[in-house]
Amino acid sequence: MASQGPLYIGFDLSTQQLKGLVVNSDLKVEYIAKFDFDADSHGFPIKKGVLINEAEHEVVAPVALWLQALDGVLSELKKQGLDFTRVKGVSGAGQQHGSVYWGENAERLLKGLDSKKTLEEQLSEAFSHPYSPNWQDSSTQKECDEFDAVLGSKEELATVTGSKAHHRFTGPQILRFQRKYPDVYGKTARISLVSSFLASLLLGRIAPFDISDVCGMNLWNIKKGAYDDRILELFAGSFGVADLKRKLGDVPEDGGLHLGMIDQYYVDRYGFSPDCTVIPSTGDNPATILALPLRPSDAMVSLGTSTTFLMSTPSYKPDPATHFFNHPTTPGLYMFMLCYKNGGLAREQVRDAIDQKLGKDSSAAQWANFDQVTLQTPAMGQKNASDPMKLGLFFPKPEIVPNLRAGQWRFNYDPTEKRLTETDDGWDHPLDEARAIVESQMLSLRLRSRGLTQSPGNGLPAQPRRVYLVGGGSKNKAIAEVAGEILGGVEGVYKLDVGDNACALGAAYKAVWGLERTPGQTFEDLIGQRWREEEFIEKIADGYQKGVFEKYGQAVEGFEKVEEEVLKQEAKKKQTQ
Repeated sequence: MASQGPLYIGFDLSTQQLKGLVVNSDLKVEYIAKFDFDADSHGFPIKKGVLINEAEHEVVAPVALWLQALDGVLSELKKQGLDFTRVKGVSGAGQQHGSVYWGENAERLLKGLDSKKTLEEQLSEAFSHPYSPNWQDSSTQKECDEFDAVLGSKEELATVTGSKAHHRFTGPQILRFQRKYPDVYGKTARISLVSSFLASLLLGRIAPFDISDVCGMNLWNIKKGAYDDRILELFAGSFGVADLKRKLGDVPEDGGLHLGMIDQYYVDRYGFSPDCTVIPSTGDNPATILALPLRPSDAMVSLGTSTTFLMSTPSYKPDPATHFFNHPTTPGLYMFMLCYKNGGLAREQVRDAIDQKLGKDSSAAQWANFDQVTLQTPAMGQKNASDPMKLGLFFPKPEIVPNLRAGQWRFNYDPTEKRLTETDDGWDHPLDEARAIVESQMLSLRLRSRGLTQSPGNGLPAQPRRVYLVGGGSKNKAIAEVAGEILGGVEGVYKLDVGDNACALGAAYKAVWGLERTPGQTFEDLIGQRWREEEFIEKIADGYQKGVFEKYGQAVEGFEKVEEEVLKQEAKKKQTQ
């Protein structure tokens, strides 16, 4: 029997769909509706949710498409029987780094919506520019170079804003937009992120940026909690910094802030209660860490085609190779993120080579041979303590972290002498690579996250409390075992399965917290008490193992030397070309 208490909606406006997920106060999902952009929209020549201009490396999405989608999702929820009068709060997640350009008549149009017409019919003219640059856009190399230089170095930009400049980040995107469309930029009254755009539609006026999502712009001075005027001056141009700050708006610090009541349009058209409250929407990655919810020093590793690492941490130690964001709900915490292009594809290549060598069909065995070889191979390929450690880099695609071309490099490392030798000697190809490729991926995560965790007590070394694995690779027990040996995890390694609902769940939980928290109650406390972890997680491997963890600590030092050596080699090659 369905509950009769309050309900909360979490929206997820991603690249290819809009999802609306409804939970009750106990965080149980009661309704899900989605609008697939390619399959369900009409009037837009999109593919996978976007339009591509290959000549300029531009990737954009039509903003009117998202208007169509919001009415579509709400109509579907109504058809499913959702009683909108019970919905007490709404929040959302938006694909990160997208920007929306509102025209001078935007506020007037938002305030005057007619419930007998669709959002698309009434708001298509609310934008000074009809398209939103997508996170896949890579047209901003010139602007990124300027951003990296504006404070003296990309290291300083990362220290101030949490990241070095990236093609997709909104600051470089706005700078390019201003240069390409100066007249349109001049007529732009406000700029939204995709998350705050979604909140604006629900609120009936332009909503502020979220305290976490604003960090994906290269504009926000994280330690000062304000826009950095030195960076704003870079691209304010003749319009001036004051004009730019007006376009961007203020950024409230409270992620559970009550922005206001839902617009009358939704009350009249769908039957929302007039007292339904809009809570700030955040980015998709911040929403993902709310779906667990991650506690300080918990780590999440997404093992898909690419590899993503997320951690909630009280430590702020930025570096050009990493990303730091303000935590979306909890002051004093930060979201640490690593993104790698190489993940599943690299592991699959080794898997297939092993199947070929063993004369077995990978389609039948899937990962059985890879797993068996991985677990039979000793750590770092050391059969004896005196043997060198086998370390390598395996990149079928050019990598971001470190910034290297596609290629493979193999080394032997003597931890006693701290001596590194590039060689194939002693390597049994491809069998040794099964363990080595998993180790290389996990060692890179440990190298870059060291210093962000704390000791769990009892004299134990600093490490995550738990390691959660998500994505296709999370089903692999061998990968889980190696992950636990390298990353630690005093409470173990867990497989997390929230399907493809993580962002929408995180947004819905944020709405629950925003409306039901007691004074001073943190997101982690409220949601942690109600979250039924047995429905979503399964312990699949031990984490910290005394001796093994410390041995891999020596391997981290060798792995750092491997990266330094390969980068040095590549720099020399470029100089001689």
